[in-house]
Amino acid sequence: MSERENTGTPEERVPHRVIGTPQPGASTGVATAGEPDTPATLDGGVRELEPGTGIIYPDPASARRAERLVALLFLVAFLAGVGFIVSYVAFQVGDIDRTAVSNLALGGTMTVAFLALAIGLVVWVRRIMPKYNLVQERHPMASEPEVREEVSRVFAQGAEESGFLKHKLLRRTLLLAAAPLGLAPLVLLKDLGPLPEDKLRHTVWRKGMRLVVEGTGQPIRAADFNSPGGILSVVPEGYEHDLNALAKATLILIKLRPEQFKSGTNLNWTHDGIVAYSKICTHVGCPAALYEQTTNHILCPCHQSTFDAADGAKVVFGPAARPLPQLPITVDSEGYLVAQGDFQVPVGPSFWERGDAEAEVRGNA
Repeated sequence: MSERENTGTPEERVPHRVIGTPQPGASTGVATAGEPDTPATLDGGVRELEPGTGIIYPDPASARRAERLVALLFLVAFLAGVGFIVSYVAFQVGDIDRTAVSNLALGGTMTVAFLALAIGLVVWVRRIMPKYNLVQERHPMASEPEVREEVSRVFAQGAEESGFLKHKLLRRTLLLAAAPLGLAPLVLLKDLGPLPEDKLRHTVWRKGMRLVVEGTGQPIRAADFNSPGGILSVVPEGYEHDLNALAKATLILIKLRPEQFKSGTNLNWTHDGIVAYSKICTHVGCPAALYEQTTNHILCPCHQSTFDAADGAKVVFGPAARPLPQLPITVDSEGYLVAQGDFQVPVGPSFWERGDAEAEVRGNA
Protein backbone atom coordinates (compact mmCIF):
# COMPACT_ATOMS: atom_id res chain seq x y z
CA MET A 1 0.00 0.00 0.00
CA SER A 2 1.17 3.53 -0.73
CA GLU A 3 1.93 6.10 1.90
CA ARG A 4 -1.23 7.96 0.92
CA GLU A 5 -3.32 4.89 1.60
CA ASN A 6 -1.61 4.28 4.95
CA THR A 7 -2.35 7.77 6.19
CA GLY A 8 -5.91 7.65 4.94
CA THR A 9 -5.57 10.87 2.98
CA PRO A 10 -8.10 10.89 0.11
CA GLU A 11 -6.47 10.84 -3.31
CA GLU A 12 -6.76 14.14 -5.17
CA ARG A 13 -8.80 13.97 -8.39
CA VAL A 14 -7.21 15.40 -11.52
CA PRO A 15 -9.76 17.51 -13.43
CA HIS A 16 -10.58 16.35 -16.96
CA ARG A 17 -9.02 18.52 -19.68
CA VAL A 18 -10.49 18.91 -23.15
CA ILE A 19 -8.03 18.50 -26.01
CA GLY A 20 -6.77 21.89 -27.13
CA THR A 21 -7.26 23.66 -23.78
CA PRO A 22 -4.40 24.83 -21.52
CA GLN A 23 -2.96 22.61 -18.79
CA PRO A 24 -4.72 22.86 -15.39
CA GLY A 25 -3.34 25.76 -13.45
CA ALA A 26 -1.83 27.44 -16.47
CA SER A 27 -2.41 31.12 -16.87
CA THR A 28 -4.78 31.86 -19.73
CA GLY A 29 -4.85 35.60 -19.53
CA VAL A 30 -8.65 35.52 -19.31
CA ALA A 31 -10.27 37.42 -16.51
CA THR A 32 -13.02 35.71 -14.55
CA ALA A 33 -15.82 37.08 -12.45
CA GLY A 34 -14.60 38.36 -9.14
CA GLU A 35 -11.10 39.17 -10.35
CA PRO A 36 -10.05 42.79 -10.14
CA ASP A 37 -9.75 43.10 -13.94
CA THR A 38 -13.26 41.89 -14.82
CA PRO A 39 -14.01 42.64 -18.50
CA ALA A 40 -16.02 45.74 -19.16
CA THR A 41 -18.93 45.65 -21.61
CA LEU A 42 -18.29 47.51 -24.86
CA ASP A 43 -20.54 48.51 -27.72
CA GLY A 44 -21.67 45.62 -29.95
CA GLY A 45 -22.11 43.06 -27.14
CA VAL A 46 -18.39 42.39 -26.64
CA ARG A 47 -16.26 42.68 -23.53
CA GLU A 48 -12.69 43.90 -23.21
CA LEU A 49 -10.44 42.06 -20.78
CA GLU A 50 -8.69 45.19 -19.65
CA PRO A 51 -8.59 48.62 -21.22
CA GLY A 52 -5.48 48.92 -23.35
CA THR A 53 -4.75 45.18 -23.64
CA GLY A 54 -6.28 44.82 -27.13
CA ILE A 55 -8.04 41.51 -26.28
CA ILE A 56 -11.80 41.59 -26.81
CA TYR A 57 -14.15 38.77 -25.80
CA PRO A 58 -17.71 38.25 -27.06
CA ASP A 59 -20.71 38.70 -24.84
CA PRO A 60 -21.55 35.32 -23.22
CA ALA A 61 -25.20 35.39 -24.34
CA SER A 62 -24.23 36.24 -27.92
CA ALA A 63 -21.57 33.51 -27.88
CA ARG A 64 -24.11 30.90 -26.75
CA ARG A 65 -26.47 31.86 -29.57
CA ALA A 66 -23.62 31.66 -32.03
CA GLU A 67 -22.64 28.26 -30.63
CA ARG A 68 -26.11 26.90 -31.31
CA LEU A 69 -26.06 28.33 -34.84
CA VAL A 70 -22.65 26.81 -35.57
CA ALA A 71 -23.76 23.44 -34.22
CA LEU A 72 -26.83 23.57 -36.49
CA LEU A 73 -24.67 24.38 -39.52
CA PHE A 74 -22.30 21.53 -38.72
CA LEU A 75 -25.29 19.19 -38.41
CA VAL A 76 -26.54 20.35 -41.82
CA ALA A 77 -23.07 19.70 -43.26
CA PHE A 78 -23.13 16.19 -41.79
CA LEU A 79 -26.56 15.42 -43.23
CA ALA A 80 -25.52 16.79 -46.63
CA GLY A 81 -22.39 14.63 -46.55
CA VAL A 82 -24.51 11.57 -45.82
CA GLY A 83 -26.83 12.65 -48.62
CA PHE A 84 -23.88 12.79 -51.01
CA ILE A 85 -22.96 9.19 -50.22
CA VAL A 86 -26.58 8.06 -50.49
CA SER A 87 -26.95 9.90 -53.82
CA TYR A 88 -23.85 8.20 -55.18
CA VAL A 89 -25.38 4.81 -54.41
CA ALA A 90 -29.01 5.57 -55.25
CA PHE A 91 -28.74 7.61 -58.46
CA GLN A 92 -26.96 5.40 -60.96
CA VAL A 93 -26.07 6.60 -64.45
CA GLY A 94 -27.10 4.77 -67.59
CA ASP A 95 -28.56 7.37 -69.90
CA ILE A 96 -28.45 11.15 -70.21
CA ASP A 97 -31.51 11.77 -68.01
CA ARG A 98 -30.26 9.59 -65.15
CA THR A 99 -26.77 11.05 -65.48
CA ALA A 100 -28.23 14.56 -65.16
CA VAL A 101 -30.17 13.57 -62.02
CA SER A 102 -27.05 11.97 -60.54
CA ASN A 103 -24.95 15.06 -61.25
CA LEU A 104 -27.59 17.31 -59.73
CA ALA A 105 -27.89 15.21 -56.57
CA LEU A 106 -24.14 14.84 -56.08
CA GLY A 107 -23.36 18.47 -56.85
CA GLY A 108 -26.21 19.78 -54.72
CA THR A 109 -25.41 17.76 -51.62
CA MET A 110 -21.68 18.48 -51.87
CA THR A 111 -22.39 22.21 -52.27
CA VAL A 112 -24.64 22.27 -49.21
CA ALA A 113 -22.07 20.31 -47.17
CA PHE A 114 -19.14 22.60 -47.98
CA LEU A 115 -21.23 25.77 -47.74
CA ALA A 116 -22.67 24.88 -44.31
CA LEU A 117 -19.25 23.86 -43.04
CA ALA A 118 -17.65 27.10 -44.29
CA ILE A 119 -20.39 29.33 -42.85
CA GLY A 120 -20.16 27.50 -39.52
CA LEU A 121 -16.41 28.06 -39.31
CA VAL A 122 -16.80 31.75 -40.20
CA VAL A 123 -19.46 32.28 -37.53
CA TRP A 124 -17.29 30.40 -35.02
CA VAL A 125 -14.32 32.67 -35.69
CA ARG A 126 -16.23 35.95 -35.81
CA ARG A 127 -18.72 35.50 -32.96
CA ILE A 128 -17.14 33.07 -30.49
CA MET A 129 -13.37 33.47 -30.62
CA PRO A 130 -11.78 36.54 -28.97
CA LYS A 131 -10.49 39.42 -31.04
CA TYR A 132 -6.89 40.60 -30.88
CA ASN A 133 -5.57 43.99 -31.91
CA LEU A 134 -1.99 43.18 -32.82
CA VAL A 135 0.73 45.60 -33.76
CA GLN A 136 3.54 44.24 -35.89
CA GLU A 137 6.93 45.70 -35.22
CA ARG A 138 8.68 46.77 -38.37
CA HIS A 139 12.18 48.04 -38.82
CA PRO A 140 13.46 50.29 -41.58
CA MET A 141 13.82 48.18 -44.72
CA ALA A 142 15.90 50.60 -46.76
CA SER A 143 19.41 49.54 -47.63
CA GLU A 144 22.43 51.53 -46.62
CA PRO A 145 23.08 54.61 -48.72
CA GLU A 146 26.31 53.09 -50.04
CA VAL A 147 24.43 50.00 -51.28
CA ARG A 148 21.75 52.06 -52.99
CA GLU A 149 24.35 54.19 -54.70
CA GLU A 150 26.17 51.08 -55.94
CA VAL A 151 22.96 49.53 -57.30
CA SER A 152 22.05 52.78 -59.06
CA ARG A 153 25.52 52.99 -60.57
CA VAL A 154 25.46 49.39 -61.84
CA PHE A 155 21.96 49.83 -63.31
CA ALA A 156 22.95 53.01 -65.12
CA GLN A 157 26.11 51.36 -66.40
CA GLY A 158 24.15 48.35 -67.68
CA ALA A 159 21.63 50.60 -69.43
CA GLU A 160 24.46 52.55 -71.06
CA GLU A 161 26.30 49.41 -72.20
CA SER A 162 23.15 47.80 -73.60
CA GLY A 163 22.57 50.75 -75.89
CA PHE A 164 18.87 50.85 -75.00
CA LEU A 165 19.01 54.60 -74.45
CA LYS A 166 21.54 55.40 -77.12
CA HIS A 167 20.12 53.45 -80.06
CA LYS A 168 16.61 54.80 -80.57
CA LEU A 169 15.91 52.54 -83.54
CA LEU A 170 16.60 49.40 -81.53
CA ARG A 171 14.51 50.65 -78.62
CA ARG A 172 11.52 51.48 -80.79
CA THR A 173 11.61 48.25 -82.80
CA LEU A 174 11.93 46.24 -79.57
CA LEU A 175 8.82 47.86 -78.18
CA LEU A 176 7.08 47.31 -81.50
CA ALA A 177 8.01 43.61 -81.49
CA ALA A 178 6.73 43.15 -77.93
CA ALA A 179 3.40 44.92 -78.55
CA PRO A 180 1.62 41.95 -80.25
CA LEU A 181 2.51 39.72 -77.33
CA GLY A 182 0.03 41.68 -75.25
CA LEU A 183 -2.72 40.37 -77.51
CA ALA A 184 -1.56 36.76 -77.22
CA PRO A 185 -3.92 35.94 -74.27
CA LEU A 186 -6.89 37.13 -76.35
CA VAL A 187 -5.85 34.89 -79.23
CA LEU A 188 -5.51 31.91 -76.88
CA LEU A 189 -8.96 32.57 -75.40
CA LYS A 190 -10.44 32.79 -78.89
CA ASP A 191 -8.77 29.48 -79.74
CA LEU A 192 -10.89 27.76 -77.10
CA GLY A 193 -13.67 27.92 -79.66
CA PRO A 194 -17.38 28.73 -79.33
CA LEU A 195 -19.81 26.90 -77.11
CA PRO A 196 -21.00 23.63 -78.71
CA GLU A 197 -24.69 24.61 -78.50
CA ASP A 198 -26.55 21.64 -80.07
CA LYS A 199 -23.64 20.41 -82.22
CA LEU A 200 -23.00 17.49 -79.87
CA ARG A 201 -26.54 16.23 -80.34
CA HIS A 202 -26.24 15.35 -84.01
CA THR A 203 -23.75 13.99 -86.54
CA VAL A 204 -23.39 14.50 -90.30
CA TRP A 205 -25.12 11.21 -91.15
CA ARG A 206 -28.14 11.80 -93.36
CA LYS A 207 -30.56 9.61 -95.25
CA GLY A 208 -28.94 8.10 -98.33
CA MET A 209 -25.37 8.99 -97.35
CA ARG A 210 -22.98 6.18 -98.29
CA LEU A 211 -20.68 4.38 -95.88
CA VAL A 212 -17.07 4.39 -97.09
CA VAL A 213 -13.99 2.62 -95.73
CA GLU A 214 -11.91 4.79 -93.44
CA GLY A 215 -8.58 5.59 -95.04
CA THR A 216 -9.43 4.58 -98.61
CA GLY A 217 -12.80 6.25 -99.11
CA GLN A 218 -14.16 3.24 -101.00
CA PRO A 219 -17.94 2.66 -100.81
CA ILE A 220 -19.05 -0.72 -99.50
CA ARG A 221 -21.34 -3.13 -101.31
CA ALA A 222 -23.36 -5.30 -98.98
CA ALA A 223 -22.72 -8.30 -101.23
CA ASP A 224 -18.94 -7.85 -100.86
CA PHE A 225 -19.10 -7.65 -97.06
CA ASN A 226 -20.40 -11.20 -96.62
CA SER A 227 -18.00 -12.90 -94.18
CA PRO A 228 -19.52 -13.39 -90.69
CA GLY A 229 -17.19 -11.98 -88.05
CA GLY A 230 -15.81 -9.31 -90.37
CA ILE A 231 -15.34 -5.76 -89.14
CA LEU A 232 -14.67 -2.46 -90.92
CA SER A 233 -14.05 1.06 -89.74
CA VAL A 234 -16.20 3.36 -91.88
CA VAL A 235 -16.92 7.07 -92.24
CA PRO A 236 -19.54 9.16 -94.06
CA GLU A 237 -18.87 9.83 -97.72
CA GLY A 238 -17.67 13.36 -98.33
CA TYR A 239 -16.30 13.81 -94.81
CA GLU A 240 -13.24 11.57 -95.03
CA HIS A 241 -10.90 14.41 -94.03
CA ASP A 242 -13.20 16.46 -91.78
CA LEU A 243 -11.79 15.70 -88.33
CA ASN A 244 -14.59 17.54 -86.52
CA ALA A 245 -17.20 15.42 -88.27
CA LEU A 246 -15.27 12.17 -87.87
CA ALA A 247 -14.93 12.78 -84.12
CA LYS A 248 -18.64 11.95 -83.84
CA ALA A 249 -19.57 10.07 -87.03
CA THR A 250 -16.98 7.27 -87.32
CA LEU A 251 -18.53 3.79 -87.30
CA ILE A 252 -17.60 0.17 -86.90
CA LEU A 253 -19.37 -2.15 -89.33
CA ILE A 254 -19.80 -5.76 -88.19
CA LYS A 255 -21.16 -8.78 -90.08
CA LEU A 256 -23.07 -11.35 -87.98
CA ARG A 257 -25.18 -14.37 -88.76
CA PRO A 258 -28.91 -13.61 -88.42
CA GLU A 259 -29.36 -16.17 -85.61
CA GLN A 260 -26.72 -14.43 -83.51
CA PHE A 261 -28.71 -11.24 -83.00
CA LYS A 262 -30.39 -10.67 -79.64
CA SER A 263 -33.33 -8.52 -78.57
CA GLY A 264 -31.20 -5.43 -77.93
CA THR A 265 -30.39 -4.98 -81.63
CA ASN A 266 -32.86 -3.14 -83.83
CA LEU A 267 -33.07 -5.50 -86.81
CA ASN A 268 -34.85 -2.86 -88.91
CA TRP A 269 -31.59 -0.89 -88.80
CA THR A 270 -29.49 -3.79 -90.10
CA HIS A 271 -29.09 -5.28 -93.56
CA ASP A 272 -28.33 -8.92 -94.27
CA GLY A 273 -26.65 -9.37 -90.85
CA ILE A 274 -24.62 -6.14 -91.15
CA VAL A 275 -24.90 -3.79 -88.18
CA ALA A 276 -23.28 -0.38 -87.66
CA TYR A 277 -22.33 1.08 -84.27
CA SER A 278 -20.67 4.30 -83.24
CA LYS A 279 -16.94 3.86 -82.82
CA ILE A 280 -16.81 6.50 -80.06
CA CYS A 281 -16.78 4.82 -76.63
CA THR A 282 -19.50 6.13 -74.33
CA HIS A 283 -17.08 6.28 -71.40
CA VAL A 284 -14.52 8.97 -72.32
CA GLY A 285 -14.59 8.90 -76.12
CA CYS A 286 -11.76 6.53 -77.02
CA PRO A 287 -12.09 4.54 -80.28
CA ALA A 288 -13.77 1.21 -79.49
CA ALA A 289 -12.36 -0.73 -82.42
CA LEU A 290 -11.20 -4.10 -81.05
CA TYR A 291 -13.47 -7.03 -81.82
CA GLU A 292 -13.64 -10.60 -80.50
CA GLN A 293 -15.22 -12.70 -83.20
CA THR A 294 -15.92 -15.70 -80.92
CA THR A 295 -17.87 -13.65 -78.35
CA ASN A 296 -19.11 -10.82 -80.59
CA HIS A 297 -17.65 -8.37 -78.07
CA ILE A 298 -16.43 -4.89 -78.99
CA LEU A 299 -13.56 -3.76 -76.76
CA CYS A 300 -12.34 -0.27 -75.91
CA PRO A 301 -8.57 -0.40 -75.29
CA CYS A 302 -8.47 2.66 -73.00
CA HIS A 303 -10.42 1.43 -69.97
CA GLN A 304 -11.57 -2.04 -71.07
CA SER A 305 -15.23 -1.22 -71.60
CA THR A 306 -16.83 -4.18 -73.40
CA PHE A 307 -19.96 -4.09 -75.58
CA ASP A 308 -22.03 -6.96 -77.02
CA ALA A 309 -22.35 -6.37 -80.77
CA ALA A 310 -25.10 -8.98 -81.02
CA ASP A 311 -27.25 -7.30 -78.37
CA GLY A 312 -27.39 -3.68 -79.41
CA ALA A 313 -23.81 -3.02 -78.19
CA LYS A 314 -24.96 -3.18 -74.58
CA VAL A 315 -22.28 -2.81 -71.91
CA VAL A 316 -21.17 -6.16 -70.52
CA PHE A 317 -18.05 -5.00 -68.69
CA GLY A 318 -16.14 -1.87 -67.78
CA PRO A 319 -16.91 1.72 -66.77
CA ALA A 320 -19.02 2.73 -69.79
CA ALA A 321 -22.54 3.66 -68.70
CA ARG A 322 -24.55 3.17 -71.90
CA PRO A 323 -24.43 1.15 -75.16
CA LEU A 324 -22.74 2.25 -78.35
CA PRO A 325 -25.45 3.96 -80.44
CA GLN A 326 -26.62 1.99 -83.47
CA LEU A 327 -26.85 3.73 -86.86
CA PRO A 328 -29.79 2.67 -89.05
CA ILE A 329 -28.45 1.41 -92.40
CA THR A 330 -29.80 -0.05 -95.64
CA VAL A 331 -28.66 -0.30 -99.28
CA ASP A 332 -29.25 2.01 -102.22
CA SER A 333 -30.31 1.06 -105.75
CA GLU A 334 -26.73 0.06 -106.60
CA GLY A 335 -26.33 -2.20 -103.58
CA TYR A 336 -24.07 0.13 -101.60
CA LEU A 337 -24.55 0.49 -97.87
CA VAL A 338 -26.14 3.83 -96.94
CA ALA A 339 -27.51 5.42 -93.79
CA GLN A 340 -31.24 5.63 -93.18
CA GLY A 341 -30.67 8.78 -91.14
CA ASP A 342 -28.76 10.07 -88.16
CA PHE A 343 -28.30 8.27 -84.86
CA GLN A 344 -31.46 8.17 -82.77
CA VAL A 345 -29.53 8.92 -79.56
CA PRO A 346 -26.49 11.19 -79.08
CA VAL A 347 -23.08 9.63 -79.60
CA GLY A 348 -19.93 10.16 -77.56
CA PRO A 349 -18.98 9.97 -73.88
CA SER A 350 -21.55 10.55 -71.17
CA PHE A 351 -19.73 13.59 -69.77
CA TRP A 352 -20.58 15.65 -72.87
CA GLU A 353 -23.15 18.19 -71.67
CA ARG A 354 -26.03 17.79 -74.11
CA GLY A 355 -29.00 18.67 -71.89
CA ASP A 356 -32.16 16.92 -73.05
CA ALA A 357 -30.48 15.84 -76.27
CA GLU A 358 -31.62 12.25 -76.11
CA ALA A 359 -35.26 13.16 -75.62
CA GLU A 360 -35.10 15.76 -78.41
CA VAL A 361 -33.47 13.39 -80.91
CA ARG A 362 -36.00 10.69 -80.14
CA GLY A 363 -38.80 13.19 -80.57
CA ASN A 364 -37.52 14.16 -83.99
CA ALA A 365 -37.07 10.55 -85.11
